[in-house]
Amino acid sequence: MKNTTLLVCVLLLLSCYSCKTLPKKEVEVSNNKIDFTIAFGSCNKQYKPNVLWKEIKKNNPDLWIWGGDNIYSDTDDMSKMQKDYEGLKKQKGYLELVENLPVMATWDDHDYGFNDSGIECSKKDEAQKLFLDFFKVDEKSPRRKQEGVYTAKEFKTAKGTIKVIVLDTRYFRTALIKASDESKKRYIPNTDPNSSVLGTVQWNWLENELNGSTADFNIIVSSIQVLSSEHGFETWGNFPNDVEKLKNTIVKSKAKGIFMLSGDRHISEFSKTTVNNLEYPLIDFTSSGLTHAYATFVSEPNKYRVQNVVSEISFGLLAFNFNTKSVRMQMRGKDNIILQEINQVYP
Repeated sequence: MKNTTLLVCVLLLLSCYSCKTLPKKEVEVSNNKIDFTIAFGSCNKQYKPNVLWKEIKKNNPDLWIWGGDNIYSDTDDMSKMQKDYEGLKKQKGYLELVENLPVMATWDDHDYGFNDSGIECSKKDEAQKLFLDFFKVDEKSPRRKQEGVYTAKEFKTAKGTIKVIVLDTRYFRTALIKASDESKKRYIPNTDPNSSVLGTVQWNWLENELNGSTADFNIIVSSIQVLSSEHGFETWGNFPNDVEKLKNTIVKSKAKGIFMLSGDRHISEFSKTTVNNLEYPLIDFTSSGLTHAYATFVSEPNKYRVQNVVSEISFGLLAFNFNTKSVRMQMRGKDNIILQEINQVYP
């Protein structure tokens, strides 16, 4: 009788334990098979503490992508910029994250030269050398001879391949046109057909990378937003001809599962649109920033926005499932909490 009673108690305890419910988001993540994980982010002041490095590491990413403004230097003094890169190395948690992790990166204005600068930056070649040195690009790499920091790499798994195409939206970008003093916007669109975000050489390179891609997913990394264009700050929307050219390039390439990552804005948001002859919606996932955010944000127009703007520090997480051809896109913040997410299935 005692043995029977003991057995019943044990079974009840096991039953209660197995019925213990996890928080909803933990259940969602645990039930979704992840084949490859990418973490990314932008806007990192190297002189401030970054509490997100340890949170990013908790997700065991297979790749970290810098979306730009990796340091805040704002200078044409290369000795200062070099010291600022050294400051990033000393930022608690960063080296622990990337010690055994592949890293891909682009730059934005604050680690390129001055605020909102483009082709006119006088020390861009010197800044590029420091950028390549920091990210340990081999001295014999073709990137050491090219103008601009754009690059691409494939990540192959047992189930499929992910291609990451990193753009340089600084080196060749035509100078911006300032809005009038009466306008609430900083810049106005440039419709000159000779204006460009990427420049001729990089455009040709991008077309070749997409046209020749056999990857299951193709990620285009742009330091500035591609779809959101109504706010009047930096965006591909300041060069509307290039926005259409990018959409056409994507469609013509017939590359699979294309979406975009961006930074710059000190807010995070999902933008989504339909493109003629593209079988799936085109998504621009903006993740910004890592050490500081637009905490006083109230509102701004974005006709492509999905869900809401996140105006606290955050990083982006991409969880790939090759069986379902899906990408779970998440904004995560302090304590690794999911702030917002969408799941996109590709044909």
